[in-house]
Amino acid sequence: MQIHKAARQFLPEDLAITEFGLLAPYFQELLDREIHTLNDFDHWLLERSELDAVLEEDLAWRYIRMSINTQDEQLREAYNFFVSKIQPELAPLEDQLNHKLMALPFLEQRVDSAHQIYFRSVRTALELYREENIVLQAALSEEAQQYGAISAAQSIEYDGKTLTMQQAAQLLKEKDEILRQHIFEKMAAVRRKDRELLDTLFTSLIQKRQQLAQNAGFANFRDYKFVEMGRFDYTKADCFAFHEAIKTHIVPLVKEIQAAKLKKLGKNLFKPWDLDVDPEGKPALKPFKTGTEMLAGTIQMFDRIDPYFGDCLRVMDQLGHLDLDSKQGKAPGGYNYPLYEIGVPFIFMNAVGSQRDLETMVHEGGHAIHSFLSRDLSLTAFKNLPSEVAELASMSMELLSMPQWSEFYEPQTQQRAMREQIEGTLKVLPWIAQIDAFQHWIYENPTHSLQERTAHWTQLAHDFGTGLVDWTDYEDLIACSWQRQLHLFEVPFYYIEYGIAQLGALGVWKNSLANNQLAIEQYKNALSLGYTAPMSTIYETAGVPFDFSSERLQALAQFIKEQLEIMN
Repeated sequence: MQIHKAARQFLPEDLAITEFGLLAPYFQELLDREIHTLNDFDHWLLERSELDAVLEEDLAWRYIRMSINTQDEQLREAYNFFVSKIQPELAPLEDQLNHKLMALPFLEQRVDSAHQIYFRSVRTALELYREENIVLQAALSEEAQQYGAISAAQSIEYDGKTLTMQQAAQLLKEKDEILRQHIFEKMAAVRRKDRELLDTLFTSLIQKRQQLAQNAGFANFRDYKFVEMGRFDYTKADCFAFHEAIKTHIVPLVKEIQAAKLKKLGKNLFKPWDLDVDPEGKPALKPFKTGTEMLAGTIQMFDRIDPYFGDCLRVMDQLGHLDLDSKQGKAPGGYNYPLYEIGVPFIFMNAVGSQRDLETMVHEGGHAIHSFLSRDLSLTAFKNLPSEVAELASMSMELLSMPQWSEFYEPQTQQRAMREQIEGTLKVLPWIAQIDAFQHWIYENPTHSLQERTAHWTQLAHDFGTGLVDWTDYEDLIACSWQRQLHLFEVPFYYIEYGIAQLGALGVWKNSLANNQLAIEQYKNALSLGYTAPMSTIYETAGVPFDFSSERLQALAQFIKEQLEIMN
C-alpha cells in the first residue's frame, strides 16, 4: 500500500502555525470569496475542508506528543498554546464561515445524505455558538488535560523498581494472594493520595461545563452535550432504558460467571485483589513481551483476516505513527488519533505484555482501519465520525480477530483467551451503564456536594454490581473508583457509545460465525462510508441493527451464554 499526503491546494505546504495571524488571511479569503455557481460552491467546500484538516492535524500532533511525554513542559505548553491562544481566535471566524455556508443558495442542490449530515452539523454549531463560551472552552481544554498529567505521574515502588499503574496492575493477576494484596494496597495508597486533587478538578470542570450550557440557553450540560455530539438517533430516555436493560439482562449473567469463578477459588466472596486472577491458578496470559513483538503478531493476524488490514498497520509503522509501550511520564490509556490531512492515524497505548494490551491493539487497529477506509472521502467532515460508528469498527475487530489469536497462543490457551474476552465484553457493559448513569446525574444536579456525589456513585456501584466482592476496609476506593475513567474528565458523555457499539460488534461477530467472508465484506463496506450516511444505515451496512433495546440485549445475552458454554 502506497500512501501519499495529497498536495495542498489552498494553504502553503510549509505553513507552520506559530501564531494566529498566519491563519487569519485564509479564513478571510474564504469569507470574502464570491460564490456564483455550484462548482464555485463545491470548490469552496473543498478548500474549507483542507483548512479544517490542517488545523485538526496540527492540534492532533501537539496532543500526541504531549501524551507520550507529559513531563516535557515544552510539549505541554505547545498544546496549551493552541487551545488557549489559537482556538479562541478561530472560533468566531469558524462561526462566520458557518453563517456564510448556511446562507448560500446551493445547499438544496446537494441532497445526498453525506452533505445533508454535514449541513446539519453546521446548523447545530450555529445554534450552540456563543462568543462568551470561547474563553470557557479554552479553559476547559487546558483544565481537562491536567487529568492526564496527574494519572501519568502515578506509580508504585516494588522490588526496587518504579512501576506505572498499568505495569503494577499486571501483578494483580499473579497466583500469590499475599503479593496481590500487597500490590493492591500500594496502588490504593496512590489513588487515595490523588483523590482530593481529582475531586477538586472534576468539580471545577462541572461548574465550567454548566456555565457553558447555560450561556447557550440549556438547562444543563447534559442537554447541551447531546446536541453538540449530534445525538439525533436516540434520546436520554433511550439511555435510561439501556441502563435498566443492562441491570435486567446482563448483570445476572455477570453474577453467574463470577459465582462460578468464586467456587473455583474456594471463596464465598472476592477480595478486591482477586478480581483479575485466574480461578484455576493459571498464570496471567502474557501473549508477548514487547510492543514490537505485539505489533508484528497483530500484522500477521490482520493479514489473515484481510490483507488490507495488515497493510494499514505496516504503513503506520513505516511512518512512525505508533507508540505502544508503557513508560514513565506517559499519559494513561490508549487511543487512535485520526490525522485527516495525511489520512494515516496514530495509535498510542501503554503495552506491558498483557492480554488486555492485545485487545487494546486490535481495538485501536479497528479504528485505524476505519481511518484508512474513509481517507479518500472528499471532505474532512465526512471522515469526522460519531462515536457510535467509530466504536463499532474497533469493538468488532476485537471479536473478529479472536480466531487469529493463535498467532500468540497454543490452542488451549487461545480458547482461554477467547473466553476471557467474551466474559470481559459482558463485564464492561454494566460499567458503561454505570458511568453513563453517573454522568446524567452529575449534570442534572450540577450543584451537588462531594458527599452527595460519593453517595450517588456508591448507590450506582451497588445497582450495577453483583454483590460478590467484600470491600471491607476499602469502601473509600469504591467511592472514588469513577476517577479512573478518563472520559469523565476529558470527553464528557462519550462513553455510552461503547455500549451501543458493543451490541453492534456482537452482531458482527455472530454474523462472522455464520459466514465470515460476508461479515468482513459488510464490515469494510460500513467503515468505508465514514459519516456519509445515518447511523442506522451504517449499522445495517455492517449487517446489524442500530438497536440497544431491552429485547436486543436479551437476545444477545442468550447468544453470549451459548457461546461461553461452547468454549467451556
